[in-house]
Amino acid sequence: MKNLRLKAARAGKDLSQAELAKAVGVSRQTISAIEKGDYNPTIRLCISICKVLDRTLDELFWED
Repeated sequence: MKNLRLKAARAGKDLSQAELAKAVGVSRQTISAIEKGDYNPTIRLCISICKVLDRTLDELFWED
């Protein structure tokens, strides 16, 4: 399942995939794969992404 909430939050902070990736210590391809739904990030990576984007785990990663 695509993670459009992550993509929107990243865009809302005016960050590219590469900038977010650098901030959390992964490759741009990893961020791309998460947004496409092709990669399930670890909880540690999820938390790092949330901190950079000022969002909660529920806001970015909880599936309804």
